[in-house]
Amino acid sequence: MAGERKTHTPTQQPSVFNGGVNRNAFLSAPPRHTRRIVLLSLAILGIACAAFAVRRPLMMSAPRCMAGRWHGCFDTENGVVLMMLVGLPLAALVVWALASLRRAVGVTSAWRMSLAEVGMVYGTVPFVWMTMMPGPGAGIVPGRVSLIPLRDLLTMAPVGIGGNLLVFAALGVFAPMRFAALASVPRILALGAGCSVLVETAQYVLRLDRVSSVDDVLVNAAGAVLAALASRRWWRTTTEASSDQPRPVSASAG
Repeated sequence: MAGERKTHTPTQQPSVFNGGVNRNAFLSAPPRHTRRIVLLSLAILGIACAAFAVRRPLMMSAPRCMAGRWHGCFDTENGVVLMMLVGLPLAALVVWALASLRRAVGVTSAWRMSLAEVGMVYGTVPFVWMTMMPGPGAGIVPGRVSLIPLRDLLTMAPVGIGGNLLVFAALGVFAPMRFAALASVPRILALGAGCSVLVETAQYVLRLDRVSSVDDVLVNAAGAVLAALASRRWWRTTTEASSDQPRPVSASAG
């Protein structure tokens, strides 16, 4: 009829619920558990590649380590790295046990907290142990100090630079994931440098026939910061720290 106003009813957009296809379902981000699986797979692949690259020197220490001998295993860098790789399943079991205990009392970030705690210890202690291994003149040669920046770094082999970067890398990755007070780059830098100064001081005081160098402190701290930046999206916040307290169980009314 003339003058009759036509109304247009909005057409229903197709979705997965009415048999259509929802584009947002394909554009949405993957679930959290999928990202965790991908990250875990990448970590395992990286460890496997690293183990394959250094398989020959590690296998040199394998017979003594498997026999439980201290000399040739725990007093060599190859032996310590080999035992670190062998102990990874045990470390994963400890993470699972801690996370299960925390989830039982209602802690929300149980897995992240447990992984961070075990990772800090397991990824730092072996490297610190290697830096504290005495040289052939330990106890005889007086302590040596190098306080000129970059002088030792220019003569350091690539393997030595890589090793120094890894000394406190695990601390840089996991410390801000566990403690909200450390969730900043300057604090991680200070933490890595402070721990490195303690190690270098111990080398000098104990006369381990090692050079206590300022370049070691710089590279150790840089390794902690670079590793921390890689885990920045999982850093702990003050709000998350307050919400991770165990939930109190309300008493039933009598």
